[in-house]
Amino acid sequence: MGVMHGSIIRHSIMPPLVWCILALAAIPTTTTATPYFEDGFLGLSQQELHEKLGRPQAVRDRKSALRVFTYYPITDWATYFSKLVSPENGEDVYTFTRGGIEIRYSFSYAVDPNDADENRPLIVRLVDIEFPHPIPITRLPSLIPEFHPSSDPTSPTFRSNIWVLLFQGATSSDARFIVKEPGKDQFNWTLCFQLFSLQGLPDRLTKESLIDRVEIGAQSVEFITKRLRHTHEPILNPFSPQFEKQSIPPPRSLKTIPVPHYAE
Repeated sequence: MGVMHGSIIRHSIMPPLVWCILALAAIPTTTTATPYFEDGFLGLSQQELHEKLGRPQAVRDRKSALRVFTYYPITDWATYFSKLVSPENGEDVYTFTRGGIEIRYSFSYAVDPNDADENRPLIVRLVDIEFPHPIPITRLPSLIPEFHPSSDPTSPTFRSNIWVLLFQGATSSDARFIVKEPGKDQFNWTLCFQLFSLQGLPDRLTKESLIDRVEIGAQSVEFITKRLRHTHEPILNPFSPQFEKQSIPPPRSLKTIPVPHYAE
């Protein structure tokens, strides 16, 4: 009992600085990430993603700049192939069945380039969602729970001949971590959904237009309007009530090719 009492006295006269050092040492060294946006994925660490969705069924890595992938069973990747490439090159793959349709999710990761640790954390930077066959735009919200499109007609929306880009929610300064564009600190980054059509979108987009895959990522309206305005055409939000009411554009008049006249 006397020993315990003496121990208490020694701790009671310990300098405050020592207490602070001990308190800091007791803080876990592992850090946890939080989602940047309402999708719930972007910004999560790989460990948190696994806790949320379970162990992935497979891992894939990109073999070229094009969409060419090699798929590995998760056991083979963990025991062998992950040691041959950088960990961030592997994309975790999950398959879900919704509405009788098998949907494949693939998660790409980002790392801190200034972190030299061999076990530096992987952070979700992009979600690639693929369908086995094209899906009408109108069905996407029921098949992708993370997709809650705004009905505001003024919600920033852009298109090209093969994709539609939908912006959603508020900006996040933390999301700059997963953005690779030069000068990214000059812009605000927002959650976006990019809807791709491999066969190309019709000139007059409708809710029945077909989509092959969806990317969940971070984009900047400022970046697009300042640097990509020639490739991103602003359009009315296809999930707004006004979209279906928009007038059908008149058919384009075709100019006849003049026929040359020759002297007989």
